[in-house]
Amino acid sequence: MENIFDTHAHYDDEAFNEDREELLGLLQNKGVSHVLTCGTDLMSSYRSLQLAQKYDFIYCAMGFHPEDIAEERKGDLDVIRDLLKSEPKAVAVGEIGLDYHYDDGAPREEQIDLFRRQIEMAKELDLPVIVHDRDAHEDTFNILKEMRPKGVVHCFSGSVEMAKEYVKLGFYIGVGGVVTFKNARKAVEVVEAVPVESILLETDCPYMAPTPFRGQRNDSSLISYVAEKIAEIKGLTPQEVCDITNKNAKEFLGIK
Repeated sequence: MENIFDTHAHYDDEAFNEDREELLGLLQNKGVSHVLTCGTDLMSSYRSLQLAQKYDFIYCAMGFHPEDIAEERKGDLDVIRDLLKSEPKAVAVGEIGLDYHYDDGAPREEQIDLFRRQIEMAKELDLPVIVHDRDAHEDTFNILKEMRPKGVVHCFSGSVEMAKEYVKLGFYIGVGGVVTFKNARKAVEVVEAVPVESILLETDCPYMAPTPFRGQRNDSSLISYVAEKIAEIKGLTPQEVCDITNKNAKEFLGIK
């Protein structure tokens, strides 16, 4: 398989500290044409930018993840805004969103405020958003429907009906290793229901490795297993899935 575009990775993560350069140096030989590596706070965003500057096939997103609200300091978003304006390899705002999974997580009001401010920044810069939504489906959808940025819902975990509503809004649906899991009935139904032209492939690496590597460190080359599962669901070849989703990703991120 070739033409793999991983639209959501975290190659700045410490899980790659021991062999990052070796791994990234081999990805293109394994069919990976492009990677979007995503920041989760100011320093993570900057490390992601450094990787994008070093490797031709890597691009980056910059932003604050809802679990990293405590890391935001006055002026941090201004720094990110300036980098997004000036750096051609910085092509999206993310990973941003809402996470209501943990009872002791950041207060929801603070999450919503930061989410809205980052969406406003993305719209100001005419950039797409990479959206994290964990157990916050209603609030996430209502905010995105109101504010209407361009975007993808990363690691989509909502219902088929909500996926269809996102497609109507022009959003992409991020599909990764979960679709290969034995108990992934909802993910399979979402892939069945939405057009392949609205799907982006992703890993969330080093997390969410597909079957048969579940629980191990994930990397972009393992998207081939995700493409095979989507192909089975959609009645396409795995290479057709890679080619279509590669085109989707380039259009989404404005990459020629």
